[in-house]
Parts: sequence; C-alpha cells; structure tokens
Amino acid sequence: MCRLFALTSNDPVSPMLAIKALDVMKEGHDGSGMGLLLQGLGGPFEEMKEAPILSGIFSEEGIRRLDLFMMDQGFLTKYKISLKIPKKPVEGIPRRSLYLIRAYELPEGWDTLDPDEISTRLMMIRLQIREMGGEKKDMIVFSFWPDTIMIKEIGDPMQLAEYLGLDRKELNARVIMAQGRQNTNYAINLYACHPFFIKGYCTMTNGENTAFTPIKDFLTSRDFPGYRGYQSDSEVFTHILHYSMVGLELGIDAYKHVITPLQEEDLQKHPDAHFLSHLKRTCRPLIIDGPNCVIGTLPDHSMFMVQDRKKLRPGVVGGKPGMFGFSSEICGLDAVIPDRDKTKDIQPMHIDTAIVGPDCQEVKICRQTASLNLPL
Repeated sequence: MCRLFALTSNDPVSPMLAIKALDVMKEGHDGSGMGLLLQGLGGPFEEMKEAPILSGIFSEEGIRRLDLFMMDQGFLTKYKISLKIPKKPVEGIPRRSLYLIRAYELPEGWDTLDPDEISTRLMMIRLQIREMGGEKKDMIVFSFWPDTIMIKEIGDPMQLAEYLGLDRKELNARVIMAQGRQNTNYAINLYACHPFFIKGYCTMTNGENTAFTPIKDFLTSRDFPGYRGYQSDSEVFTHILHYSMVGLELGIDAYKHVITPLQEEDLQKHPDAHFLSHLKRTCRPLIIDGPNCVIGTLPDHSMFMVQDRKKLRPGVVGGKPGMFGFSSEICGLDAVIPDRDKTKDIQPMHIDTAIVGPDCQEVKICRQTASLNLPL
C-alpha cells in the first residue's frame, strides 16, 4: 500500500508538514517514489496567479531544447526557482541535472482568449514537451499550469525533501498533496508516481484498480487528447473526475456514482433513481474494482476523499477551521494538526464523499443516498 497525506489551509504553509506526515507513516511506503502537488502558492508566486508554471526534471540538453521550444511558442520566463542538488549523492536518489520550476509570461495575444482555450493550449504544450522528452529521454514534465507546482522523484520522502531543500518559503502553499509510493504493479517510473493532474483536477490513490484496462479503453475513446499516459492504474481516477465534472457537467457529489454506483436495490430507492440508472448504464466501463482510497482537489481548491464500495483502505479527515488534513492514517494527522478536536475526525464510509471547501472551515459529508445537485 502507498501512504497519502493532503493539507488544505487558509494560509500558505510549508510542504514539509506533509512530508512529516508521510515520514510517520513510512511503514506503508517503500521509497519507490514521492509525489508532491502544491497549489494556492505563497511567496513570489502570490503575485503571478495567471502565469503558468512548468515543473519537471531536465538534462542539460533537455533544458536547451525546452528553451528553444518555449521561445518558439512565445513564452518568456517570468520567475524561476532553482533546486540546488547537493554534490554528495544520496543512496536511493537518482542523480539529475536540473529540477525545474519556472513561471512564464503568457504569449502575446493570449489575453484575448477565453479561459477554456488557454487551458487547452497549456495542456497540449505539456503533452508536447512530454513527447519530446520521451524521444531523447532528456525531459520529464509533471505539470504546466497556473499556481501549480509538482515535484516527483524516486526515494524516501524525508530524504528527498532534505536533498531538494523543500523547506524554502517560495514553496509554501495552501493546498498540498503528497504520496509516499509503495510500488505494486509497475516498474518504477516517475510518470506512475501520484498525484496525477489534468486541467485543474488532481487525485492520488492508495490501492489497486483491477478494472484499469476497460476504464482506459473507454477514456481514450472519448477523443480528448489529455486522456493518455497511464503509467499507473490509478491515473484513471483523475481522468474520470475530469470527465465527470467537465465532460458530463456533474458535481463532485456524482463522482462516487460514476466510479462505485449503488447496488440495484439501493439505486431504486434513490430520489434520483431514473437519472442514476441511466448514468450507471452509460458509464458502466468507468466502474472501479479493487481496494482504493482516493484524495483529490478541484479547480476551486476544494479537497475531497472517497473510498471503494467496501472501504478496504484506511482514510481519515480532521482538522480545525483554517486547516484540515486528509490522511491514510490518524498518526499522519496527529503529526501535523495535533491541536485539533480529535472527536470530530471523520473516517469516510463507502457511500461518503468527505469535502472541505475552499473556505477551509469544515468537513462536509455527501452521501450517495442523498439527492444530487443536478445541472438544469
């Protein structure tokens, strides 16, 4: 099993809080990888919310090719962070040339484009860079999106945090998602390390999805260029989330109805039984199978947790107004928010979606038995 920890806060906080939580849960991950998502950035990025930030790993030749490509696309560097790599190697952490975090000015003329067009162009540029890197093995790109930094690497989370100097204030954020990976089904590949991200939607998962192949086949048939990659069976959770909320225009309260629909007897008792029966038939290929706990974030920085239909993976949500944590284990919460009221901790059940909104004031539970907030 992997271990997950996510934090949502009114004020920017250090990613080391999430790393600390992973460290106390280290029996659940094996050093095969760490993934880190940072949003709602503080520091210098606070003043450049519209500037897309490119995050990735590059060789010296790769950075030269990237610079030529970005200049050709009309992007100019606005701000960058250099993660200085210690001269002394650390066992278990690969030696890299450059970890890149670079914010760009939007190209001339993009200010007249609508947000959907801008988001699509940013996604396509990220996919192009990924394809370029695959050709010569000199670029690995994790994200290219405003107000978003993503860092992934092989190694123990705490060792990686110290190695990369992740305690710097420029990396403080209001939304933090971190995974300590326990590799189960695939060769170690950084593109298989959670979290996964597409157009503002992000998820990470502790579990296995044995329905991966039919889900992947359904998504890739949707004629949406972002549904690709799939180095991990868990990446489909992110794409199903995007498909549910953007493609089908449903709310987060319907996500569980797509991935783990109600059994027929319970479905017929539901106030939206007719709609949900149709949804279950049309989205049947997206039903997951296997033990899974999923933590995710939405474009408005809401954070949520859902479980598989049998709740076979641990998960807990707790905190206080202004800061909430989502964790694989209670000890992760204890390490980061020890002064919370622990009697209010919530361990979501199989029909629950636990949500903390962007105001970061409380945990709300949306149950699959409740009426849906359907589009008109």
